[in-house]
Amino acid sequence: MGEDSEVTHPVQVAESSVRPAEPAPIPAKRGGNLALLAALIALILGAIALWRAIVIERGQSGAESALRTELDGRMDDLARTADQRKRDVEAMRARLADADSVNKSVREELLALGERSRHLEDAVANLAEQRLTGRDALALNEAEFLLQLAEERLGLFHDAQAALAAYRLADSALASAEDPVFASVRQTISAEIQALEAAKPLETHATIDALEKIRGSLAALPAKPDPSAATAQPVSRFAALMQQFVRVSTDKDGLPGGRDLELTRALVAIDLRAAEAALIARDPAAYTAALARTRASLVNGFDPASAQVKDNLAAIDRLSSAPLAPALPELGTALRELRNLRATRALSQPRAAAHAGNGAGT
Repeated sequence: MGEDSEVTHPVQVAESSVRPAEPAPIPAKRGGNLALLAALIALILGAIALWRAIVIERGQSGAESALRTELDGRMDDLARTADQRKRDVEAMRARLADADSVNKSVREELLALGERSRHLEDAVANLAEQRLTGRDALALNEAEFLLQLAEERLGLFHDAQAALAAYRLADSALASAEDPVFASVRQTISAEIQALEAAKPLETHATIDALEKIRGSLAALPAKPDPSAATAQPVSRFAALMQQFVRVSTDKDGLPGGRDLELTRALVAIDLRAAEAALIARDPAAYTAALARTRASLVNGFDPASAQVKDNLAAIDRLSSAPLAPALPELGTALRELRNLRATRALSQPRAAAHAGNGAGT
């Protein structure tokens, strides 16, 4: 196209021969190269876009196939679950039907059992005695056992509180008896209960608890300070070394306070046990002597300035000054009366039965 313009215009050729020489113009072929490059780039971009579109389409198809597979699996699981639910429902319906049948049979059996119970109640009511029934016999047996238990408990262990509880249970057992003949036994039981309450068993237990508290605090009592330790002279290194292996001590006084601390605690515990035994046995002399030994051991074996030691000494002084509970009463009157009435009743019943049998034979 540039060559044709040079041939068809001679005037321009003449003018160019007169003018000075100018740089050669850029050939028009350069614009064609740019267009070709742009077309190539566009082609590459189109190929890339087409490749990406193909890749995306393949990925989407793969995802769709995976999703379709997953949905198919879920649908299969749902179908299996639905089948299992159907089988469960059918099993539950079968169980409900079985339960209904069982309930009907149980209902019928209950009705029959109720009818039998009514007949049995009528038979038992017809067999009930007018005076001494089986219930009264059980109540009398229980009362007799409790009265004997209370007497033995008081005689062996001097436990007035347990004997009092047993007497109250025996009184409640006799209260359930229908025969009024045994009302006199309840009066005797009431008198012996008052005698037991006069012995003040609760005060005895409170005193034993106080002695137990003192014995429990022995392990925490501080030792009595050694007066010779404050005035001790300094010793040499050789003497200190020898004292680690050899120690010489003297027992100046005969009281337990000058002995070993653990031995003192053991002796105090033994004296407290002796005080408890004397309290249970109602022995005032032994009780007072045991408390006096305990007080002397505490004063000579432990720190008298300690608050715990002062509290224990005050408790011992209070227990020593308080009088012992009254002597325990002698039990057994109610038990003997109950046994006599039962023996009399047992002797009178065979005679009544023999008279009834003779009347029926005539």
